[in-house]
Amino acid sequence: MKRFLVLGICLLMATSAFAQQQFITIATGGTAGTYFPLGGALADIWNKNIPKMNATAQATGASIANINLLKGGNVDVIFTQNDVASYSYNGTELLKDQAYKDLRGMACLYNETIQLVALESSGIKTITDLKGKKVSVGAAGSGTEANARQILESAGLTYNDIKVQYLSFGESASNMKDGNIDAAFNTAGIPTAAIQDLAVSKKMVLVPIDGQVATKLMAKYPFYALQIVPAGTYQGQNQNVTTVAVKSMLAVSSKLSGDLVYKMLETMYANTDRLIAAHSQGKNIKIESALEGMSIPLHSGAEKYFKEKGVLK
Repeated sequence: MKRFLVLGICLLMATSAFAQQQFITIATGGTAGTYFPLGGALADIWNKNIPKMNATAQATGASIANINLLKGGNVDVIFTQNDVASYSYNGTELLKDQAYKDLRGMACLYNETIQLVALESSGIKTITDLKGKKVSVGAAGSGTEANARQILESAGLTYNDIKVQYLSFGESASNMKDGNIDAAFNTAGIPTAAIQDLAVSKKMVLVPIDGQVATKLMAKYPFYALQIVPAGTYQGQNQNVTTVAVKSMLAVSSKLSGDLVYKMLETMYANTDRLIAAHSQGKNIKIESALEGMSIPLHSGAEKYFKEKGVLK
């Protein structure tokens, strides 16, 4: 009887300890993008610095897929683009009539650069040169795909003018290496691993998104801003290239504990060296710019944290 009692107490203690564990799933993006390594670094930071934390990062289809995963209660923290977050919260654009009013902002991270990459042999030098070409516009329903469609629209083109391929960053790079496609849109922090890898094996060009196309784009979609991709970012890129960018951000459900969100932000900003080690974009994740481009309401835990730090007045 004593043995059963002891066993029961041990089992109860183990169950209680397990119940106190905080399981957090972080939805990132494709393994060849920027979200994935940074998500792994966040999991590492939170596991080491928040008691009883059990955080894991998982590869996903990125922005829109992540919002759907969060909405369905399958993940807890997501990486997403600020434009896509706004579409989701307001039920517009790609997410028309699907307003997700429980979506909350945690922090903006860094610029997500729209990189239109083309094989040098394709002869593509401008956006209008894409006409009739095989072009990857990103994974179906992704933030990249929304960017591609909006940029093409600003150049007076539609999907009917190109041979559309819906491919992830890694798939786009592989298909360009094999000559199956001529160009690909990628929205990610620079440098992007998939493009770095491509530049080593193929002569490629970054196609500018500037002039009237950029002006028209930014007038209709205010989330975009001009950005320079510095010469030397990729092998064979000898000149600065002007393009546009949106912002990456972390988002959560309004139902997530405010204390937990506070602790996750506190430990993230105290350990940015780990983010920098994971990806060079980590150096741009700063508390001072955490609310730049915030396109949805802040989570209460984030609001408390940024007010205490003097970022939010």
